[in-house]
Amino acid sequence: MKKSRLLSLLLTLLLALSLVSPFALAAGESSGSAILDSMVVDAKAAVLVDPDTDEILYELNAHEKMYPASITKVMTCLLTLEAVDAGKLTLEQTVTAGPAIHTGIGDNASTADIKEGEEIRIIDLLYAALLPSANEACNVMAEAVSGDVASFVELMNQRAAELGMTGTHFANTHGYHDDNHYTTAYDVYLMSKEAMKHEIFRTIVASKSYIMPATNLHPEEREIRTTNALISNFRYLGYLYSYATGIKTGSTPEAGYCLAASATKEDRNLISVVMGCEREEGATGSAGYTYFSESSRLLDWGFKNFSRQVMLDATKRDIPEVEVTLGKDTNYVTLAPQGEISALLPNDVSTEDLEYNYTLNAQSVEAPVEQGQQLGTISVSFNDQTYGTLPLVASMSVERDPWLYRLDRLEKFFGQLWVKVLLVVILVAVAFLVVRRLLFGSRRGRYGSHSGGGRRSRYTGSRRHR
Repeated sequence: MKKSRLLSLLLTLLLALSLVSPFALAAGESSGSAILDSMVVDAKAAVLVDPDTDEILYELNAHEKMYPASITKVMTCLLTLEAVDAGKLTLEQTVTAGPAIHTGIGDNASTADIKEGEEIRIIDLLYAALLPSANEACNVMAEAVSGDVASFVELMNQRAAELGMTGTHFANTHGYHDDNHYTTAYDVYLMSKEAMKHEIFRTIVASKSYIMPATNLHPEEREIRTTNALISNFRYLGYLYSYATGIKTGSTPEAGYCLAASATKEDRNLISVVMGCEREEGATGSAGYTYFSESSRLLDWGFKNFSRQVMLDATKRDIPEVEVTLGKDTNYVTLAPQGEISALLPNDVSTEDLEYNYTLNAQSVEAPVEQGQQLGTISVSFNDQTYGTLPLVASMSVERDPWLYRLDRLEKFFGQLWVKVLLVVILVAVAFLVVRRLLFGSRRGRYGSHSGGGRRSRYTGSRRHR
């Protein structure tokens, strides 16, 4: 009984290990790059992308549902600028803040102190929304663009769908918390990239401060300052990042601390998004705001550790040859990729770490073969991601041997079924005639000899005298 129980216990342990080990193996898997394997971002979700090529350098839960907080204002300002581009509004146009100015905004929300009935320019509203993160400015722009806030929110969701933001749903114009107002780190990248195409947007988000001119309800100028500590140390010290060019902060208790950041270094552009960051426990003053420190660290990591590398071009060797039939002086042709595939890769990745997959149109080809003729394709991948596919073309021409061609044509002609059938029919007919000739010819011969002998006895025999 004890032995039985011990055996049962061992089997149970083995089963448990068999269930656990695949997860342990997955957790310890290597990407093939120490640079990639060593990077960990202190956030619930993050992504680092080259906006010029859409190449993702780093991602952490990039498609998981998150709350965007005030990063929402990027979409509101994008739609306002697109209305300006369409001629519906102008940057210098003055609009009046209506009674819906505080729609969806709770207490202690960030503000530029824009009041109902205040006459204010579109350009000033854009600065107010993007620098001090004024919630009320977003509702004023929404009414200017769509007539009312609800219609503008519908437009926000429509534009999000057009941009491929499949994990996003907007419920308001500013990002004040709503359970039905959510996005993903990658979707934030998509709308940030689109907004950064507008020169005025880039100018605003790179600004440390802005002077809002006097209005009918504010007789004095107002200086507003950015909330982005990568751009300005007015609010928090110690986070300035010399390559930073924007973009937008966001924070609520539900969303945590969020930042969409952009940077340019030596003509290279990067956009990072961190979401759900927490302030370091016990931090005071300017310390512990990890959404700034993690963003600058992530951007710096991308600039220092990645470079554009040629993954595949015509210099690629060790490609399978293709057999050539009926060729003159050769029976094979070498192949080469046509074109080039390059990518931003970690600097510690070499061609030995890349995987190449070949697909040939056929195992052999009949001459003539022209140089540059496509005979297959080749793809290149790294870390389970395929970076592209190129045609495989003949690297030389192969002439056709005329004698081999004629012999081949004869062989193919006589190899056809109908020809084979016809030949069989002919052979059968010839054989029949030969057999018939042999059979009936011999019989006539025998009969002819017998009658001839009779005639000889009839005409040449001795005559009887009467």
